[in-house]
Amino acid sequence: MMERAKRIGVLMGGWGEEREASMRTGEALAQALEAKGHPVVRLFAGNALDTSLREAAVDVAVLALHGRMGEDGRVQGLLEVMGIPYTGSGVLASALAMNKGFAKKLFRQHNLATPTGYVVSAARLADAPALHADLGFPCVVKPANGGSSVGLTLVHTREQLEPALQLACRYGGEALVERFVKGKEVTVAILDGRVLGACEVSHDGSVYDASSKSEGTARAHVPPRLPQTRLANLEQMALTAARALGCRGAVRVDFIVPEVGNEVVLEVNTLPGFTRTSLFARIAKAAGLSFEDLVEQLVAGARVDGAHVHEAPAVSAPVEVQAHAG
Repeated sequence: MMERAKRIGVLMGGWGEEREASMRTGEALAQALEAKGHPVVRLFAGNALDTSLREAAVDVAVLALHGRMGEDGRVQGLLEVMGIPYTGSGVLASALAMNKGFAKKLFRQHNLATPTGYVVSAARLADAPALHADLGFPCVVKPANGGSSVGLTLVHTREQLEPALQLACRYGGEALVERFVKGKEVTVAILDGRVLGACEVSHDGSVYDASSKSEGTARAHVPPRLPQTRLANLEQMALTAARALGCRGAVRVDFIVPEVGNEVVLEVNTLPGFTRTSLFARIAKAAGLSFEDLVEQLVAGARVDGAHVHEAPAVSAPVEVQAHAG
C-alpha cells in the first residue's frame, strides 16, 4: 500500500515587525513545495496557533517565521508539546541565537571574536552613559532580540545615543550596543551541519540596515571577494558559532571582515530569509542546489527533540514532609 504523502504546514506571518518578510519567505517555500508535488497548507501564525495546527492536521511544520515569537523558541516549544516535527533549530538554540547578548557570551567562550558591547533594557536607559564608558563612537545600536535590521542605528555622537536606544527598545525591550567595526559584510550558509558557501554583501551605506534591504540597493557577491585562506577561516568560525548555540537545519552566520584585524561574528540566524533571491538561496544555487531541492532538504531535516519524560510512580498515600530548621 502506498504511503500517504505528508501534509506540510507552512507557518508564516507572525506577531512582530518582521511579519512582511515572513510572508514573503512563507509563500516562496509553499510554492517550491507545491512544485515538488507536496500537499501544502498555509498557516498564518498568530493567536490560537495551536488550534489552527490541530484543525489543519499537518504532519510537518515548515517555519517561515522571523523575529520575536516565531524565531526565539516559543513556537518551537509549542510544536514540541504537540509532537509536530518542524524545520530549523530547536527550542534552546533558537532562544539563544535570538538573544544576542547571551549568544555573544557563548561566542567568546568558544574563542570567537565578536564586537565589544553591552545590553541595556528600556527600564535602565539611564545607566547607558556609565555602561558605554570608553566604548566610543561610532557604535551600532540595535534590538537585542530581533532581526532584519529593524531598529538598527549607526550612532556617531553621544547626543544620538539615547534616541537610538529608545528606538531599539521598542522591539523587545532591550538594546544591544556594539563598537562599530568597518569591513566587508559576509554571511556563511550552513545546511544540516555542512557549509554550503558564503556571500559578501556590498551596499552604499555604512551599515546593512533595513533601508538597504528594502530598497534593493545591496549587491551580493558569491563567493566573497576574499583570499581563499581567509574564506576557509570564516567557514570554520561559522560552524563553531552554530555548534556553540546547538543549531541545526538551515543556519546563516553573519560576519564583519575588516581589511586589517580579525573577523568578528555578528550573529547567527536560525530562520534566515528563504526566498529565491535571499542570500541563503543564492549561496545554495552557486553550490549547485536548486531552490526546490534546497527546500526539500530543509523539510527532510524536520524533527522534534522529544523530552522522553518518564512517568512518575503512583503514590498510594500522602507523603509526609518534615521541615528542618537551618
